[in-house]
Amino acid sequence: MKNKIRWGILGTGAISPAIAKALPETATGELYAIGSRSMDSARKWAAKYPVTKTYGSYATLIADPKVDAVYIALPNNIHCEWVVKAAEAGKHILCEKPLATNAAEVMVMLEACRRHQVFFMEAFMWRCHPGTKAWLDVIRQGTIGQVRMIDADFSFHVGDDNNSHSRLNNSFSAGGIMDVGCYCVSAARAVAGAACGLDFAEPTKVTGAGHIGVTGVDEWAAALFHFPGDITASLNCGVKINRPNQLAIYGSKGKLVVPSPWFHDGKAILHVAGQKEPVVLESPSPLTLYTHEVEMLHRCVAVGRLEAHPPGMTWADSLGQQQAVDQWRKAVGVIFVAEKDESLQRGTLSGKPLRFRSNMSKTLTMPMGRIEGLAKPVSRAIIGSMCLRAHDMPYTTAMLDDYYERGGNAADSAWIYGANCEQALGRWIALRGIRKDFVILGKGAHTPDTSRPLRDPGCDPESIRTQLYESLDRLQTDYLDLYCMHRDNPAIPVGEFVDVLDELTRAGRIRVFGGSNWTRERFDAANEYARRQGRRPFQILSNNFSLAQWNEPLWGNCLASSDAASVEWLKKTGTTLLAWSSQASGFFTGAFDRRTDPQRDGWTREVARVWFNRANFKRLDRAQELARKKNCTPTQIALAYVLWQPFDIYAIIGPRTLEETRTSLEALRIKLTPTELAYLNLERATP
Repeated sequence: MKNKIRWGILGTGAISPAIAKALPETATGELYAIGSRSMDSARKWAAKYPVTKTYGSYATLIADPKVDAVYIALPNNIHCEWVVKAAEAGKHILCEKPLATNAAEVMVMLEACRRHQVFFMEAFMWRCHPGTKAWLDVIRQGTIGQVRMIDADFSFHVGDDNNSHSRLNNSFSAGGIMDVGCYCVSAARAVAGAACGLDFAEPTKVTGAGHIGVTGVDEWAAALFHFPGDITASLNCGVKINRPNQLAIYGSKGKLVVPSPWFHDGKAILHVAGQKEPVVLESPSPLTLYTHEVEMLHRCVAVGRLEAHPPGMTWADSLGQQQAVDQWRKAVGVIFVAEKDESLQRGTLSGKPLRFRSNMSKTLTMPMGRIEGLAKPVSRAIIGSMCLRAHDMPYTTAMLDDYYERGGNAADSAWIYGANCEQALGRWIALRGIRKDFVILGKGAHTPDTSRPLRDPGCDPESIRTQLYESLDRLQTDYLDLYCMHRDNPAIPVGEFVDVLDELTRAGRIRVFGGSNWTRERFDAANEYARRQGRRPFQILSNNFSLAQWNEPLWGNCLASSDAASVEWLKKTGTTLLAWSSQASGFFTGAFDRRTDPQRDGWTREVARVWFNRANFKRLDRAQELARKKNCTPTQIALAYVLWQPFDIYAIIGPRTLEETRTSLEALRIKLTPTELAYLNLERATP
């Protein structure tokens, strides 16, 4: 690395001089360039600060190969766009807080920085001051006992007649919570984390209230955060109110007060029960406040580190931070222009048009398959839609845009998943205008309650019709590419199901159909009936298939096809399998303690109930062994195991974050031989 990092600043707003003034204090950085929307604005700024290059656009600054790092001091709503562009240009990034309009944009930003291997940090300057670490260590050491309550306040008054102020601009994704409330959130998460021995903690519950002004943003707001360990945090903020700006932490043995936490002077006041006088903790620094975050970037870049050292903002910290801010803001009722469909329709969250099969990875190509009766190809990895949310379209678009750009073109849905899920998928397809390219797997005729009689009103021919048309309405389409009955109902003759599915197919509402959680015997009987009556046959089966084999179904009336007899049947009949829970509910992450009491928590209990057995743990050991040899993860080995089966198979994956999508799809790089498949499944002693 060069002796000095050359900095470019994007934006000439009120915060940009802070970094310009901080850089001369460092021995490792220099102010090199300023970029603004106009050359006139850039020149006026440059007249005040010693800058080498002046640019009349952000793009020309980023294109300068001499710029090593950028400080993004732009409105919140365009942070994502310029972080992504800066990362693509190979620039290290310090981005003003809050990082983005919402957590969905933060996911996009983090993935871009990871893909291009650049340093990235959210500019909470107070987190980088040595005094912050010092008083957080006091909390961590238990000096005030068990932390019980946190009070955090940050506010100021822009003026009652100043509604044109940028901090009140909804199109800028502004408001009190975003501008100053985020500091309070950051402090509460850091304190609760220190109390639990962590770098940060996530709230288990967030409630909030506030006043929304004429511009559509909150002018003042309050929140109550609940954290693990029964820690509560009271947060107050505003841009049209003046309150004392301080942080107070109350414990079982005393309290800690930071009088000026946001513009840190390194001082904290410790009150311990039984001591007459408080103790003043001081961590003075010769550097001004903003210099510390600049130095953090310099230190990390020097050693090839992409994230800050805590209590500086790590990537996971920033993502959790924005999720918490989102919860508070939505509790108050603030929705930004950038989150509405008309804005989302303009392109991806980074501002770019959607690019099918773009080179998201230099070596990864999504494998595609063909299903007879369907004109378009189908990606071998099908994304699940249960996590999608119509009430959070930025998240939905982030997840589906990313999957689509990686080459994916198919999503699994179902009537039983509910309107929120199906509407989210349908709205995204409509926003992107890709219905002709995209494959929808829909399901209906679910039997939700295993205690009810088999002739359940939810699993009969008429329910297939009514649920299908309701799903089509939610999905904003007039047909499904693939359709599966979600369950079987042996009390109804199989021919009745074949008849209605054949009818709906001939009517153009379904292209290809089959069954989910169907036995081989009923599937064969359906096709024998179809052959005799001249009906269309069942072509697809959607049962569980994974490297791990379950003790009992994850949900009622579910079936797996991982056994040897089913595999032989799939090969013999040529039936296409759409495998759900292909990664065994996260079992192959190795995150579950094999000795954990199954009653410890809900999800561990479910995973233990379904997947914990001696044979599966042996499969996990072998997956870990192969993962070490192939430089990948055991979960990727588990997904590759599914995709390399000797019959027509597609894997349904259920990522909840962009990181989970990326790491899952990395399995597509892995090739497993028949010998390795047999070894993983305990059919051989050696790979």
